[in-house]
Amino acid sequence: MINVRRAVVGDAAEVIRLRGVMLASVDGAEPAPGPWQDAARKNLRDRLAEPQDTMGVFVVDKPDRPGELAAVAVGTIERRLGGPANPTGLVGYVFNVVTAPAYRRRGYSRACLEALLDWYRERGVGKIDLRASADGEPLYRSLGFVPTTGPTLRLSLPPAG
Repeated sequence: MINVRRAVVGDAAEVIRLRGVMLASVDGAEPAPGPWQDAARKNLRDRLAEPQDTMGVFVVDKPDRPGELAAVAVGTIERRLGGPANPTGLVGYVFNVVTAPAYRRRGYSRACLEALLDWYRERGVGKIDLRASADGEPLYRSLGFVPTTGPTLRLSLPPAG
């Protein structure tokens, strides 16, 4: 049995370490250490401490290394204006699902993602988006995710000042 639990503030460094593993998998190279890690840890600690509960972070501990994480799934809830297809306007976004390489093929990412999907259901979120890597796509499709239609556009603004 896989023991999935909600992350706590003290897990922030490990979650960000695993985020680096995920980014390396997507980008083909490990991200350089830098200010992004401190900013991400602070943001995560702040979000995990919020009473609003709009970020779900589910983890599996390494069975042989207490204090270290084997897998994580992270998602947020955004409140948009409702419409016919989504009257509540609640939308989930999954943005970090990863298992440390030595712990893959044990069902850890699936267990974390299923816990995250249950968390969304409990909060009335009926639409959930994510961007899939080639490695992750089979898992997401097996859980019911399908490609969307329509173009996605992005604008990257430089920092102010």
